[in-house]
Amino acid sequence: MVLYFESNVVSPPSIIFMGADKHENEDLIKWGFPEDVWFHVDKMSSAHVYLRLRKGETLDDIPMAVLTDCAQLVKANSIQGCKTNNIAVVYTLWENLKKTSDMEVGQVGFHSNKESVTLKVRTIQVEKKISEIVNRLNKTKEEKVVNLRELREERDRLEREGNKKKLREQKQREKEEEKKRKEEAALRSYDSLMVSQNMMSNKDNVSDEDDFM
Repeated sequence: MVLYFESNVVSPPSIIFMGADKHENEDLIKWGFPEDVWFHVDKMSSAHVYLRLRKGETLDDIPMAVLTDCAQLVKANSIQGCKTNNIAVVYTLWENLKKTSDMEVGQVGFHSNKESVTLKVRTIQVEKKISEIVNRLNKTKEEKVVNLRELREERDRLEREGNKKKLREQKQREKEEEKKRKEEAALRSYDSLMVSQNMMSNKDNVSDEDDFM
């Protein structure tokens, strides 16, 4: 079971989701999208909350209002965090999540946790729970039984098809550009030939007059 929410502080709304339990979190870790951003209360137990970015977006493109929604949802779904003021919520791209065989169910690490230079893992401070935000998000909540593996495979299939289409279009453009270059080269060669013929014709006419006289 996956719980879906809409952050309607932007248009179109951003999609936020989380696993119903730690076992669902395992599947989310395994079958996440490269466009997913993972949120968790730092150094405390909490839900694993994800934000799905649109293609081409980065962490820098996330509006602060959407970040706040995600952070508030994480805090509200942390047994200890929801009772604590001024907590830190960490977030990173799904591809930065690291899962090893010795980790417990639902536990995850990072491939890189550097904040300077790479900015792989970022932090947002949450002073207190804002009930208005959490209530607004909960009104949009939908529980869905989904096959996360199938969703990821379908996403990858569409991406492959899109890449193939772009490659075909690029080759077609290159073919058309090459044809245009050849036509322009042929035209320049023809123009040059015509000029040369005109010059020789004028020279020949002068010679004929001299012979006649």
